[in-house]
Amino acid sequence: MGCTQHIRLMAEYNAWMNIKVFAAALTLPETERVADKKAFFGSIIGTLNHLLVADTLWLKRFAGHPALYTALGPVARLPTPTALDQQLFTDLQGLYEHRQWLDTVIVEWAEAITEPDLTHILHYVSTKGIPGDKDFFSLIMHFFNHQTHHRGQATTLLCQAGVDVGVTDLVALIPNAL
Repeated sequence: MGCTQHIRLMAEYNAWMNIKVFAAALTLPETERVADKKAFFGSIIGTLNHLLVADTLWLKRFAGHPALYTALGPVARLPTPTALDQQLFTDLQGLYEHRQWLDTVIVEWAEAITEPDLTHILHYVSTKGIPGDKDFFSLIMHFFNHQTHHRGQATTLLCQAGVDVGVTDLVALIPNAL
């Protein structure tokens, strides 16, 4: 599997897992979804908002790639989140609808990435104002790894609330070799 195929697989996995996590979270009463569970971002909704914030920040940075990915145009025009713990949505349904839209953008963007695009050094500034000059492929891998990391926290919070998300392993989506 080449790098671009792996990126597409990760985009598919991201969308698949977000559907599962939100479906599980929507079974809980709002009080449980917003309760501070002492996770990195407090609650289930806080964690899911953080993922949306971070994905938006990274996709806005990726929109600056010389390939000028048209799929990222709508994200580039969104307001830039001001903090990693910003609550973009207080209601889970609104958050889920935006998440679904963003996941569609991510899948479309992943389809547009070419192998030569991956060798580019992306120049960006972190939320703390620190400039970065990093390999584009490695940043994409960070993007997907970050999602997996915090979705793992969300699934733990859901499990603690008595909700089983089901299978979460990437291997469920990796095609069998022929």
